[in-house]
Amino acid sequence: MGQLNPNGAIFLSAGVPDASAKHFMGVGDTAAISAAVSALLYVTLGRRRLVWGGHPSITPMVWSFAETMSVDYGTWVKLYQSEIFEDEFPEETARFQNVVITKRGDDVASSLEHMRKRMLDETDFSAAVFVGGMKGIMDEYTLFKERAPEAAIIPVMSTGGAAEVLGTRLRIAPSLALQLDYVALLHETLQIDVNEKRYTTPEQQPKDLRARIARPEHPA
Repeated sequence: MGQLNPNGAIFLSAGVPDASAKHFMGVGDTAAISAAVSALLYVTLGRRRLVWGGHPSITPMVWSFAETMSVDYGTWVKLYQSEIFEDEFPEETARFQNVVITKRGDDVASSLEHMRKRMLDETDFSAAVFVGGMKGIMDEYTLFKERAPEAAIIPVMSTGGAAEVLGTRLRIAPSLALQLDYVALLHETLQIDVNEKRYTTPEQQPKDLRARIARPEHPA
């Protein structure tokens, strides 16, 4: 993995596997999925823009975590939802200040494809993080890779589901595949210094990465 663009956004592809769904790809660890998403928010909010397609079980988690941070999550987090699922939107969706509702297609598959293509076409990304999920994870990986071939691909394999399948296919190093300290894992793979400052809005953040690092003061 080369040097990531510190001004690029992070794409989150996440979901909780449902064994009764036809797109099921393996059992997911619900606690691990929650922990991984929370870790990603902790590492990125106020430091990198985060883009993702809403998931009924993930959106409330993002909202709950984001409101505890002293950052304007509405400018740091961009949420995409397809109009076809409007009746199923969790109430937290309405609280996000930056929600993009994409047009419905002829069916669910075409609606999702349109949403995903627009979501991935409208932002410059430096990395994608894949957590749990089902076949949609694989679809988003394929579309993401086509549009951002140089970006980092980070499947959090211990969350199970499609993320584990993807990591196996990509032959992710065991040291990363077995890492359960998600905060440490994401600091390392996203190349975000633990001393990097958080900013209320992206507009306040310096473009130069060096200007964002808080250096410990040494006593005289």
